[in-house]
Amino acid sequence: MRPDARDAAGADGDLPARFVEVVLGNDVNRLVLERGHLLGVPDWWLTAGALFQTVWNSLAGRPLGEGIRDYDLFYFDPDDTSYEAEDAVVRRAAELFADTGAVVEVRNEARVHLWYEERFGVPAAPFTSTRDAVDHFAATTCCHALTRDAAGALHAYAPHGYGDLFALRLRPNPVLAPRHVYETKAARWLRQWPDLSVEPWPDPEP
Repeated sequence: MRPDARDAAGADGDLPARFVEVVLGNDVNRLVLERGHLLGVPDWWLTAGALFQTVWNSLAGRPLGEGIRDYDLFYFDPDDTSYEAEDAVVRRAAELFADTGAVVEVRNEARVHLWYEERFGVPAAPFTSTRDAVDHFAATTCCHALTRDAAGALHAYAPHGYGDLFALRLRPNPVLAPRHVYETKAARWLRQWPDLSVEPWPDPEP
């Protein structure tokens, strides 16, 4: 496993390797990462709750898939941002992962700016890559992603490192998502993982 250049692996000691080990212990994650290339989409990554919630479950001594609503597989295809093209990939994924018994949520991050404001109430500039999309999650603790290259090697992306993740510390990331999105997610996650320490949304500058 080669950590990304922006991955804070050095500062986190053995946490990057521990992260991968825990994530792959969840059979759905393992299967998605084994088969993701079969979708034939560019810049694909398994990300979000599939990863950080698996780690939280491990720390809580629970089954690794407990409470995970869906498994986010992001890709980035700026050459076709139509709904129809994305929907075709979604349909292929439904067949590819049907035997996992999990919901694998597939989204083209190149088209997020087309619907984000209607859903969340704030405009979004177009992302430049899947990792750019991960950088804009509502909490820094959630900014994790994994993929496999054509040779089968795993690559991790963790722009904020692994310390907060393994410390069960949730920090806001006020770069796109509005405050209510972070606070709603944090409240739900705190009910599921009560050992979380939730940092408050920063107050605006006076």
